[in-house]
Amino acid sequence: MDLLKADLYWKLRPLLSAEASAEAAGTGVDAADLEQAVWVRLLEDHRMPADPAGWLRRAVRSEARGARRRARREVPYGGPPAGSGAEAGGGTSTGAEPEDALLHGEENRALRSAVARLPGRCPELMRALLSPRDLTYREIAGELGISQGSLGPVRSRCLGCLRRMLAVEVAAPALRGMER
Repeated sequence: MDLLKADLYWKLRPLLSAEASAEAAGTGVDAADLEQAVWVRLLEDHRMPADPAGWLRRAVRSEARGARRRARREVPYGGPPAGSGAEAGGGTSTGAEPEDALLHGEENRALRSAVARLPGRCPELMRALLSPRDLTYREIAGELGISQGSLGPVRSRCLGCLRRMLAVEVAAPALRGMER
C-alpha cells in the first residue's frame, strides 16, 4: 500500500466504519465484510479518488446493493428446491420418495465434484461452510488459518467461481430471436 493510501486509510476509517454499519443493517451482511470489500476496491483502484469521502460513501452503497442482490438470488443450502411442493404449506410431500432421494443424491454428487475442482483454498472453505456441523465463521477461520474478516470476501469469490463452473455444466437454453 503506498503512502497516500495508507494516510487515507487512517483518515477515512471512522467514516467507513459508520457508513458500513448503517448500510449493513438493511443488507443482512456483516459491516466488517462491507468495510473490507470497500478497502479492497480502493486498493485495486490504481488512481486516487478526487473526493475520497464521497467515493467511500458511494462504494459502501454499491457494495450494499450488490449484497442485497446476492441475498435475493441465493437459496439456503439444504432446503427444498423451489416449486417442489415440499415447502411449508405446499403439500404433503415428505421428500422420502425414491425419485427425490435420487435427485438429491445426483445434486449432491454434482456439487461435491464441482467444489473439489475449485481453485486454491476454495474447496476447503466450501467443505467447511457446507459441513453438517454448522460451524461459525470463527470456527472456520480457526480451522483454515484465515482471518475471520476475510472469510466473507473469500467465500464470495469461491461462490462466484462455483456458479461459473456450474453454469457451464447446465444445458444452455434454446436460442431465440436474433441469436441464430
